[in-house]
This record gives sequence, structure tokens and C-alpha cells, in this order.
Amino acid sequence: MIKLSACIEALYTDVPFIERIEKVANVGLKAFEFWGWGNKDIDAIKEAKDKFGIEVGTFGADVGGPLVDPKNREKLPERLKASIEVAKKLGCDGMLVTTGNEIEGVSRDKQHESIVEGLKVAAEILEPEGMVLSLEPLNVLVNHKGYYLYTSDEGFQIIDEVGSPSVKLLYDIYHQQITEGNLIANITDSIDKISHFHVADVPGRHEPGTGEINYKNVFKSIAESGYERFVGLEFWPIGTSDDALKSLLEMTADM
Repeated sequence: MIKLSACIEALYTDVPFIERIEKVANVGLKAFEFWGWGNKDIDAIKEAKDKFGIEVGTFGADVGGPLVDPKNREKLPERLKASIEVAKKLGCDGMLVTTGNEIEGVSRDKQHESIVEGLKVAAEILEPEGMVLSLEPLNVLVNHKGYYLYTSDEGFQIIDEVGSPSVKLLYDIYHQQITEGNLIANITDSIDKISHFHVADVPGRHEPGTGEINYKNVFKSIAESGYERFVGLEFWPIGTSDDALKSLLEMTADM
């Protein structure tokens, strides 16, 4: 079963942030997600989600700074614990995290090592709480030049090295189509290491069905893999957000 979560940073941007939660519920989705929590009114988000009977799929954790830089390590426990408290308030068991941009003059091996060490510290905090942190690779060809982690291969390697059920990969289908393609094989071969998906079509980062990705087949493969967590809809629609989300509900209705 495909469980859809609408990213309200990208959808319904014509209305105030909190009102987007009602919009998502009204169109028929059961979950929404957002980026960082530090600039958000968490009490208002909780009130809206409870009022409209909708879940939080994920949101961006604060880990004290980019994982590529070990100088941020001492800030990680306090900031991650604060993020976990936000997750508990929202009834959410999953958060996302990025690595930060490459550090000039520091080898990729050293930065890789820093990411792994930081996530191991995070895992010790997350595991007793039953929380999952999803590490996200991004493409550097179109959207995020200079970002450290861009291949799913290195992402899965990091997950293996951390070795915790509380640290897995956020597989962004849009970013990985640009970076490497081979979507279905890469997803199904490592589905046990994936804890969240993001969805958008290529090119343009619009809704599925507007570009080159055969999302019907990709969604079918995800559903058949036994994956049970959320698929986040992080795209900027060509038309209305209502129409885009309705098309996704139709596309995944029998999955």
C-alpha cells in the first residue's frame, strides 16, 4: 500500500502555512510533511493536524549543523533531542536530515567518516525512542551544486556503516533520476535501508506524469516490495495543488 504524504512547503503555497494542512486533508490525503521545525509554530501544526485527523509523515531534524563537519558533533545530542520532543508532540516517528555541502580542502573520505560518526551518535539517541532518521542524497547537477551526498550507493554505504535500524535513507526519486537513473533496481535491491521517499518528475520537479519517469511502474515496485512507510510528495505542481494530489491518489489507488 502506498501511503502518501504531501509536502506543504511546496504545495498550496498560495495560502498561509497552517491552512495548507486543512487543504491536504480535504483533498483526501492522510498525511503531510514539512522541512525544518525551528521557524514553525509547532503548537498550531499539532492543533490543525488533530482537528483534521491527519498525520505528520516527517519533518527536518536539527542536528546542530552539517554532518560533514565534526566540529558540529558536540551540538548534535541537544539539538536532536529537541527535535525528538517535537516529533513526539506531533505523533511522528520519522525525521529527515541532510549532510551539508562539501568542505573545501577536506577529503571526501574524512567527510564521509564525519557523517557516519555523527549518525552513530544520533542512532544511540534515536533507538530508545523508537525514532527513525532518514538521510537524504540530493542531485548536484541541477539543484544542489556543492552538496556532499548525491549517489544512493554512498548513501546505502553510510547506512550500512552506521548499522542502526534508526538511521536509514531518504530516497528522493527526482534527485536520483537526475543523478543515476536505474530507479526500480536501486530501490528494490535496498528497500530494507529506505525509510522515506520523495517524489517529483524530471525535468522541472513537477507532479508525476509531467516528465520522463514512469511513476506507475515505480510506485508498483515500491508497493510490491513490502515498504510500509510514507512516500512524500515534494513537487511544485504545474496546475493546482488539488488537481496534482488527486492525480496521485488515482495513480496509487490500487496499490
